[in-house]
Amino acid sequence: MPLTADASDLVNDTAYLSAENGFTVFEYGKARIRFRAPYSLERYTKVKQWDNGYLVVDAKYRHNDSSEEEYIDLAPVLNDLYINADRFLRPIKKVEVSHA
Repeated sequence: MPLTADASDLVNDTAYLSAENGFTVFEYGKARIRFRAPYSLERYTKVKQWDNGYLVVDAKYRHNDSSEEEYIDLAPVLNDLYINADRFLRPIKKVEVSHA
């Protein structure tokens, strides 16, 4: 089932990134996309860069006391889910860490 944005989704240009029970969670509008995260990921601490589906983030892992820089490319994940990555990502202007 393809995801489409309605008028209320287009008003908000912010997406949210979090870690939950071994998964990375990316939320925008009514969409909630989960995909496997590294086994020792505790949480994302900061979004450093957003470039139309490519994220540079700081992440906290169990084996390290300080955060590490990580990279996430959402386009292949979306394409594997049969979501048009260009259309889905286009309205997103920023991504913030969510600790919900």
